[in-house]
Amino acid sequence: MTWVVGAEGPYGVTNLPYGVFRHGDRAPRIGVRIGDFVLDLAGAEAAGLVLAAGALGRPTLNEFMALGRPQWTAVRQRVTELLTDAEHRVAVEPLLVPLREVELLLPFEVADYVDFYSSEHHAGNVGQIFRPGQPPLLPNWKHVPIGYHGRAGTVVVSGTPVVRPTGQRATAQGPTTGASVRLDIEAEVGFVVGVPSRLGDRVPVADLADHVFGVVLVNDWSARDIQAWEYQPLGPFLGKSFATSVSAWVTPLDALADAFVPAPEQDPPVQDYLRDTPHLGLDLAMAVEWNGERVTEPPFATMYWTPAQQLAHLTVNGASLRTGDLYASGTVSGPERGQVGSFLELTWGGAEPVKFADGGTRTFLEDGDTVTVTATAPGAGGTTIALGEVTGTILPAR
Repeated sequence: MTWVVGAEGPYGVTNLPYGVFRHGDRAPRIGVRIGDFVLDLAGAEAAGLVLAAGALGRPTLNEFMALGRPQWTAVRQRVTELLTDAEHRVAVEPLLVPLREVELLLPFEVADYVDFYSSEHHAGNVGQIFRPGQPPLLPNWKHVPIGYHGRAGTVVVSGTPVVRPTGQRATAQGPTTGASVRLDIEAEVGFVVGVPSRLGDRVPVADLADHVFGVVLVNDWSARDIQAWEYQPLGPFLGKSFATSVSAWVTPLDALADAFVPAPEQDPPVQDYLRDTPHLGLDLAMAVEWNGERVTEPPFATMYWTPAQQLAHLTVNGASLRTGDLYASGTVSGPERGQVGSFLELTWGGAEPVKFADGGTRTFLEDGDTVTVTATAPGAGGTTIALGEVTGTILPAR
């Protein structure tokens, strides 16, 4: 139990996510969220309360993440001690900054961004929508975790407005260039790499926790009309690269130790390098709000390919990991219509509009719309922890 007033909820001491914040005119600094406060870790390290080789005084998490799991665990244990042992209250309380007073920044410098396609339900739905009359899953889908390299430079922190993208799209008269009219979301979970790997080396499935620092929620905004025109034969490009939003808080993997559950059985058997034993995914209960109204609740535990398998596949060809790499799960969708992670699926390609409580309807995103993705997970001691939300509002095309 913490001595911090009001910090017994989903951002209590069993969570302690990391972020980067600006308070007043001070330089950006690393902090940990506890309830509705941010513990200034830069100040804590400067005062000798926490030791991390000076890495907590940096403007991003990258240097700290590169230190590796023993240091991550030691700092987490020390922060927990500072926030639960009342004898530290006098020293620590001045380092607690009210959340309402800070500006949250992108918590890590993104090195590379990879997006996977790991939900069987999502892939099947998209196959039916984009390729009617054909098998919903392509022949390789259950053998190889499908993914593509995205654009690291357009990964933005939650709350950043998203400008409607412009690009080529198909019409009955032929291709035209203009603002997307089928703008969509993809509710995903992202994994942030701390410890790099050497070029040419593989990272085995068993080494997930040695490389991955923590987890963020992701909204990989998608222009479906641009995507549908350009994605064959090479895959996603301008339909995806204009913006990817991530939460401002990185939930450390240690906080999710009680959230790992058996993942769906894989049939046919996977290749040797993808065999993760035990075969575990994360029990994250996600929710998507469209203009403040909850419209879907994607269950991450249904994902066919696990985070460990994704990491192993990402490096099986010898591609190196870098500190700050982000790889995302792909759209999270369950078997029911109310469990999908995209509006493409929710409206079945725009054919079945969503009806809101005020009588309004939507098929795809309109200018001014706001989407927020949230998630909770089982925490230590029977608690429930929250992952940092990811939200964004659509601005008109420029």
